[in-house]
Amino acid sequence: MPYTFKRSQELFTRAQQSIAGGVNSGIRKLEQPVPLYFTHGDGPRCWDADGNVYLDYQLGQGALLYGHAPAGLADAIAAQAKLGLHWAAQSELECEVAERLQSMVPSVELVRFNNCATEAVMAAFRLARATTGRPLVLRFEGHYHGWGDEGLVGFANPPATWTDDDELPRTHPSQGIIPEVADHFVVARWNDPDHLRRCVDRHRGQIAAIIFEPALCNTCCIEPGEGLMATIRELCDRDGMLMISDETITGFRFGASCAQGYYGFKPDLTIFGKAIGGGTPFAAIGGTKAAMAKIISGESIHAGTLNANPLCLAASKWCLDQVIARGNTLPASTNALGRRLMAGLVSLAATHGIPLQPQGPGLAFHTVMLKPGAAIGPVRDYRDYVTRHDAPRWAHLRRCLLEEGVRAIERGLWSISLTHGDLEIDETLDRATKAFARHAAEWKPAA
Repeated sequence: MPYTFKRSQELFTRAQQSIAGGVNSGIRKLEQPVPLYFTHGDGPRCWDADGNVYLDYQLGQGALLYGHAPAGLADAIAAQAKLGLHWAAQSELECEVAERLQSMVPSVELVRFNNCATEAVMAAFRLARATTGRPLVLRFEGHYHGWGDEGLVGFANPPATWTDDDELPRTHPSQGIIPEVADHFVVARWNDPDHLRRCVDRHRGQIAAIIFEPALCNTCCIEPGEGLMATIRELCDRDGMLMISDETITGFRFGASCAQGYYGFKPDLTIFGKAIGGGTPFAAIGGTKAAMAKIISGESIHAGTLNANPLCLAASKWCLDQVIARGNTLPASTNALGRRLMAGLVSLAATHGIPLQPQGPGLAFHTVMLKPGAAIGPVRDYRDYVTRHDAPRWAHLRRCLLEEGVRAIERGLWSISLTHGDLEIDETLDRATKAFARHAAEWKPAA
């Protein structure tokens, strides 16, 4: 029988009496039929308040590269908790974590720690402007850089704002932002080096930095096209701009040297989040000595009472050691599992006539649901995705999967943890067989 969610519904109803909107992050309201409440997890599985067990590919929005509740991580946090929760000062742990980052990621010569990647992005923007004396940041449509005023400019420009103009809109999805913030951004198309060059040339001498997700995971799962990273690096070197790689999702999931090692480029600054803390609230900004100079001098202020919190540092040290221990097996092992899962989902879709088209390297991938008549083939950028992806139909299939015990992120992203294996892939496809059959039988497009 498909899962039901009576207890989660009761808890959500209760939460709305004391928590604004009933959730503590707006995106969690997207889960259908109700935002779920969880009690515990173990490796690649988690259990909700109704006792339903899931094979989890959401993994805390990608933070749980090491699976749910790994014993070693729990022990590391518990040991530190007995020594002290917070110093608002220094500890040897911060040296140990920083030194690991230096040894793993070639572009990282110095680091600073934060509590979340949104903070680290804010620090990077401030640092880039202080370093260059320029007002603008260039970012790509569809890329997500935190929920702050700056991070969401041009993230999801609505189709109604699209024109043939070469200067892309700078919309913001939230009310209440400082209006002038949008004037400090230039928005470019992902995987279009020619458009990027035109944008940079049009604002030449005014752009402090170019920021991007090296593999776009917040809108579909879109890898960089051939030559794109080289073009960004070339333009940054030519014009004295900082190249900022936002590895909030990709960091360490792509191996010890992160996506920048996987794709072969060297940024000036890197944002680390999610997997660096394994589920604890921890993030970092790392970069070359030259790029970090204004923080060293104090001309670009970087602060935070809970920065380098020892509990989070203990967690991060354990997490990074797991990646180091895997050596060259990452990300080949997780890529192989993900590609096997993708192939199985494609086979099920073909059996039931469902226009599902997974794409991504494997360690992370997105299940694109093509609209009627949409072209078959890789999605290349944000607008291509919005134009071709049938979000309502994917939402229906995603709910069918959830009710059979398979959990992916609402927008369609799947992540593989270090605790997934062939047995879990087999079980996922067995459960998905029922979900795909139900979806094929029940799905009716809106009139």
